[in-house]
Amino acid sequence: MLDHVSITVSSIDRAESFYDAVFGALGVPKVVSEPNRLGYGQRAGADHPDRTYLSIRVGEAGRVQGRHWAFKAGSRADVDAFHAAGLAAGGRDEGAPGLRPHYHESYYAAFLRDPDGNRIEAVCHLPD
Repeated sequence: MLDHVSITVSSIDRAESFYDAVFGALGVPKVVSEPNRLGYGQRAGADHPDRTYLSIRVGEAGRVQGRHWAFKAGSRADVDAFHAAGLAAGGRDEGAPGLRPHYHESYYAAFLRDPDGNRIEAVCHLPD
């Protein structure tokens, strides 16, 4: 469902370490690495409308605001790896990997806070 998302962070270096870890666990490539901008995933276009892209930029001092973003995971093992990688890279636990049957019977997800307070989730909708 997501086409692209943009978030702001206070430190690109800290964000890069964290997002390299969690997106590496999900198999999402880093496609941009610049002093004030990171990009992960692939941009959508006429030939590939199903792609999803995340842009991370340095925010203005005092203007970083937390948001919630859910990212697709190909398997439950990928959700587990996302959570472990995020914790190891300085993220905070917001919900360990597991089923969330109040969404639907196969909703398997994990939740983290990145170093700037953005709440991120990896979710797999497939049955085990």
